Amino acid sequence: MKRILPEFEFSDEQLNIVRRLAKECNLCEETVKILYGRGVRDVSSIESFMRPSKAHFVSPFKMSGMQEAVELIRLARDEEWSVVVYGDYDADGVCASTVMGKALCDFGIEPVVIVPERKNGYGLSIAVIDEIFDEYFPQLFITVDCGISCAAEVEYLKELGAEVIVTDHHELPDRIPDCICINPKFNDGYPYDNLCGAGVAFKVGCALNGENAYKYLDFAAIATVADSVPLTGENRDIVHEGLKIIRDNPSKCYKQFLTKTDAVTAQTLAFTLAPKINAAGRMGDAKAALDLFSETDENKIFDLSAKLTAYNIERQKCCDELYLSAKEMIKEKGTIGKIILLCNENWNSGFVGIVAARLADEFSRPAILFVKHGNMLKGSARSVETVNIFEALKACGQYLTEFGGHSQAAGVNVAEDEFENLSVALEEYMTSNYTEEDFIPTVYVNGSLADFSPKLVKEMELLEPYGVGNRRPLFTAEASALPARTLKPFSQHLSIKNQKIEFMCFGGAKYARILESGAPKKLIYEYNISTFKGKEYVKGFVRDVIYGNEAVELSGEEIAFSLISTLSEKKTGLKISTISKQEAELLMSEKATGTAFITWNSSVRTAYKNADKLTCELFFPSMKNFATQILAAPTDDADLSGYKRAIFLDNMFCAAHIPSLSCEVFAVENAPVSEAIYRLDADRERLLNIFAQVSANAGNLDGATAEEVAKRNPLGDRLQVFFALKVFEQLGLITFENGKLEVFRGVKTKLENSPLYNTVTNYGRH
Repeated sequence: MKRILPEFEFSDEQLNIVRRLAKECNLCEETVKILYGRGVRDVSSIESFMRPSKAHFVSPFKMSGMQEAVELIRLARDEEWSVVVYGDYDADGVCASTVMGKALCDFGIEPVVIVPERKNGYGLSIAVIDEIFDEYFPQLFITVDCGISCAAEVEYLKELGAEVIVTDHHELPDRIPDCICINPKFNDGYPYDNLCGAGVAFKVGCALNGENAYKYLDFAAIATVADSVPLTGENRDIVHEGLKIIRDNPSKCYKQFLTKTDAVTAQTLAFTLAPKINAAGRMGDAKAALDLFSETDENKIFDLSAKLTAYNIERQKCCDELYLSAKEMIKEKGTIGKIILLCNENWNSGFVGIVAARLADEFSRPAILFVKHGNMLKGSARSVETVNIFEALKACGQYLTEFGGHSQAAGVNVAEDEFENLSVALEEYMTSNYTEEDFIPTVYVNGSLADFSPKLVKEMELLEPYGVGNRRPLFTAEASALPARTLKPFSQHLSIKNQKIEFMCFGGAKYARILESGAPKKLIYEYNISTFKGKEYVKGFVRDVIYGNEAVELSGEEIAFSLISTLSEKKTGLKISTISKQEAELLMSEKATGTAFITWNSSVRTAYKNADKLTCELFFPSMKNFATQILAAPTDDADLSGYKRAIFLDNMFCAAHIPSLSCEVFAVENAPVSEAIYRLDADRERLLNIFAQVSANAGNLDGATAEEVAKRNPLGDRLQVFFALKVFEQLGLITFENGKLEVFRGVKTKLENSPLYNTVTNYGRH
């Protein structure tokens, strides 16, 4: 079960300050709360944040080394030196190389711009330097997005006769290269230290060419978003101004990656442009992205764009395959600890970081994926916000050959024969240094809204661009039963009615049963404007639905609806063993990882000792970490794959009807039949009467499924009608294949041909 926490908690004194600032700035209090919580705490800062602009750019000459770099570059121009710009193979590195190359061209230098391929590794190496000197013999060597950790390689460049300028943004090492170094991390007069590599290159461009360098802001903006640096301070201004170029006058070199209908936002850069640039590097052809950004011939631009798109499709395919492979390995284990470590010699090392991040997010714990190369395992680690993976690896350093990174991501090399030792050591470290709460998925919210005003929505838009360090605000609304309808038949999108506002939940069909149930719940939503046929409407866009342990206190009808849905599925032929009630209670007390206790009885917490110690969820597991829990009234599509055991606390008939069960299955011996079943009447005459009523009104019945028809139309007892409709579906008397009820009259059949009918009638005999 996910945890909801406020992004920032206010004292009374702080709330008074917020109210004062809101009046002075003519803003809603909710807007100022968000800004105050994110460190924007005076009128001047608020006005700058709400109105990002190039007017806020800081002089590049406040950065140490900038004046010396400009003088050296001017000398190189005047004396016609050969100049090499050397970058990196990711989106930031490619964009930084592009910006620096364009800035030097505008300054009067024709540089050779080089990005390495992934096989060459990150940063400088002696081998790469030798190759460059064999072909170009540069007199001035400028790094972008790398170099600050390459003191030895810089010395080698100088020995070969080159002057060196390092421009970088990464953390400062103990040993700084002995050359001109430009890095916002230095403790100098520059007030903002979170620029990306392309942001630093842009500042060099400004130092060389003044405001003429602003035309490179689109590339700086793409890189800033792609490199996940905070969208605060000067980064916010860079992205804001870069987005204006991309919207109003996009370069031909990336224009084909943009759709004509959608508004271009920071999210567009993050999920549309950046992946294609990164894909080139991951597929071993970073030069293709660099060539695209410097190309002017439209035919060549088209070909290179198509190549990057194809690379991205292939990258997605490879990542999906690697992800499924990793998930299968996790499933085979049947349980996970506090850290995921997986290894496969067939994986591509270019994709393990992406998949590790996906697994870390999905399972709410750090993940390290390794690729075997000979006797060495090379891995990529990604973590969750609450766990510092760098410190964890450092504590287990005796088992590592090499590692480096930061709190959320790291590269790791380990000898094959130390893999198990590392696994044990990391698990012990996690257990000793973190609590169970650190592995609970957390949603940070900005409170609840009492007033849904268009003014606040407009102010939310002014908080753009959103991204790292300036996340899109989320609000919470408490609810019980809510009417939820799909936008059209078979749609996965829901419209949810509330007394004050309409919510949209894209891809939220799985939440329909939870939303309509009486279980207390919270909607996590964005507050936004929806435009339809030229008109604007204030709406909430639901991002999550979270409900608590109260979920088990369901009405008999709600449980029965779920039970009938489950029993309508075909039997899986599972082998079902029995255990005693005492054995089940013991497993509850042990919280044996990877165990799902399943029930359709609302009284389970009073019937079993230790049941109240477990989390109880409704309809399907909301977390995918195989946490031991009670699952109340699971639906037929509840994903229980990955659990190593399922224990049914009701009569075992239910166990055979959940398709995703592929683990050990137990039923508590002599367990009672779910009380929900006693509400159902399988009498032939009762069912015939319902069929006659349905048949007579088929054209006027609202609903695209049996459940919707039963709940939305006054046909009598809703549960009884639902049961009858599911039986009729199995007998071929009705269908919902076209998103609407269709009745087939005159079909000859018997009730006993319905598995659901037989199951329900048999229930009463046990």
